[in-house]
Amino acid sequence: MSEGNELKELKRRMDGAIAAFKSDIASLRTGRASANILDPVTIEAYGSRMPLNQVANITVPEPRMLTVSVWDKSMVSAVERSIRESNLGLNPIVDGQNLRIPLPELNEERRRSLVKVAHEYAEKAKVAIRHVRRDGMDGLKKAEKDGVIGQDESRSLSERVQKMTDETISDIDRLLADKEKEIMHV
Repeated sequence: MSEGNELKELKRRMDGAIAAFKSDIASLRTGRASANILDPVTIEAYGSRMPLNQVANITVPEPRMLTVSVWDKSMVSAVERSIRESNLGLNPIVDGQNLRIPLPELNEERRRSLVKVAHEYAEKAKVAIRHVRRDGMDGLKKAEKDGVIGQDESRSLSERVQKMTDETISDIDRLLADKEKEIMHV
């Protein structure tokens, strides 16, 4: 594989980490109820972990209320437990096969906890980006050792990989700062 393709592949993987981060922070609510709030919730169902939207239907009947209609009656308690343990600060109310989830008012303490969760998502994304960088650097070292590229070319490509990493991490920091501002000043 040529260096250009290697770098494109690393960039694609870093962009994937940014996309996952954007998806994670989109699930952090800032005022109005949104079905995306429950995107990070996974359920232990049928022998594996699966997203909530694969075992239930999520609707927003009111601005401060979510309803979750679980398709399989035997899964209701697992869904309730997963939502409670999701670190989102939600307390579902079981009503047959449905769960009603009132969204608490965003007070200062709640806003701070949402910012903390956003920072955790950012750190997870940065770790993923660092793994991509490590893979790229390992590939360059191996190519240099095998004689595929020279030492100067290896150094030049290493600098490009590092620059790409720094730019991607600064993108994550910028997105995090925007989300933090959005959460704290709603």
